[in-house]
Amino acid sequence: MDIYVQKNQDMDGRWKNRMLVLSRKKNEKILIGKNGEIEIMIIEIRGDKVRVGIQADKDVPIHREEVYDIIKKEAEEKDT
Repeated sequence: MDIYVQKNQDMDGRWKNRMLVLSRKKNEKILIGKNGEIEIMIIEIRGDKVRVGIQADKDVPIHREEVYDIIKKEAEEKDT
């Protein structure tokens, strides 16, 4: 398993949080949280697409980025 930390810059060139980058093969998992409360598993790799399974408690919201952006935008519009 390859592990490295990648620093990310935002649009203004400021450093954001670091990103832990892990290599995984099909059926391998990544556990997140003190007790592995969130489990991410590589289900399938087909060309440039990866199917990922995520197992977490019902109270943990999980969204694709484009869906999250819509939810966030709608919440901001509601507040104005």
